[in-house]
Amino acid sequence: MERKVGTTARGVRCPIIRERDNLADIVVDSVLAAAGCEGFEIKDRDVIGMTESIVARAQGNYAPVSAIAEDVRTKFGGGTVGVVFPILSRNRFAVCLKGIAMGAKKIVLMLSYPGDEVGNQLVSLDQLDNAGINPYSDVLTLDQYRKAFGECRHEFTGIDYVSYYSDIIREAGAEAEIVFANNPTVILGFTKNVLVCDIHTRCRTRRILKNAGAEKVYGLEDILAQSVNGCGCNETYGLLGSNKSTEDSVKLFPRDCFALVEKVQALMLERTGKTVEVMIYGDGAFRDPQGKIWELADPVVSPAYTPGLEGTPNELKLKYLADNDFRNLSGKALSNAIAEKIRQKNSDLVGQMASQGTTPRQLTDLIGSLCDLTSGSGDKGTPIVLVQGYFDNYTS
Repeated sequence: MERKVGTTARGVRCPIIRERDNLADIVVDSVLAAAGCEGFEIKDRDVIGMTESIVARAQGNYAPVSAIAEDVRTKFGGGTVGVVFPILSRNRFAVCLKGIAMGAKKIVLMLSYPGDEVGNQLVSLDQLDNAGINPYSDVLTLDQYRKAFGECRHEFTGIDYVSYYSDIIREAGAEAEIVFANNPTVILGFTKNVLVCDIHTRCRTRRILKNAGAEKVYGLEDILAQSVNGCGCNETYGLLGSNKSTEDSVKLFPRDCFALVEKVQALMLERTGKTVEVMIYGDGAFRDPQGKIWELADPVVSPAYTPGLEGTPNELKLKYLADNDFRNLSGKALSNAIAEKIRQKNSDLVGQMASQGTTPRQLTDLIGSLCDLTSGSGDKGTPIVLVQGYFDNYTS
């Protein structure tokens, strides 16, 4: 019988993960239990995704804000620190800011505007236009910002992040000064010691600051890149990708993950005879059209994956073939012609018109985004996702 279903993504429930749990066994057991319960089979090239959260939890990769404070104090000397371009997030940055402020005498917080790099808006473009303010050149003090825009609350969270972050700094025992600018060198008018807090543009920001005469420049990836007093750390990403755990601690991005994905792959082969692909995923990479938020607040979508997930899709655009190459065909003749075209396609379609409109993104970014949307971030209880049929095409 001809197959009528293409790609499917199933959220898989599993026990609540605790430190030192055998995550590979739990993931495999949970996927196979779901297959038995729902009556589906595991196939070669299925993809098993697991959230970075359960990996970090099983690793016990946590750190207290006191460790963040000590690391910041060691690196900057405990005086004034410029904190540049943080994202606006209670979950992602607020607890980190608390630790940073505990390690300094004064924080000069420089916020990008109208929004942060992942799309959280302080003000709208319409508000900027009405106020006659150019975000590419104008530098605003807190008083100027308030005079122009008043109190601005985030559309979804209801938080005035300017007040929220200011309060965090002061409650941590540091003096707070707020400035709004998009040129990183503006901070050097306040301090030569800078903590770069943007995520995907951090390398450029650091380069600009160093070239402009900054004396000490570190990024979030440098904070807790090594353990402080035995706490968790991440040698590659430091505080990047961290989340709030409690009011006084963070869960860090998972570390040393390749052995885990390989173990899950090996266990699935042993128990099913099928070679599946395995990945760890964090935030997906997609934009919310209403709130303008780019979801990707992690440094990467996937910190580890099996080799079969390397690369990008190599696909033909069916509607292009139907409207161009085979525009005079219909029905079964059209289906057969398209199927034959797919079977004969080159291994590299880059630059060919028949592939225009297909998604030129890394497989791990595409599948990780699918997994993130499937598992959600709340109480669904499905931190494991099984994706089937992703590598199928019209001829499968």
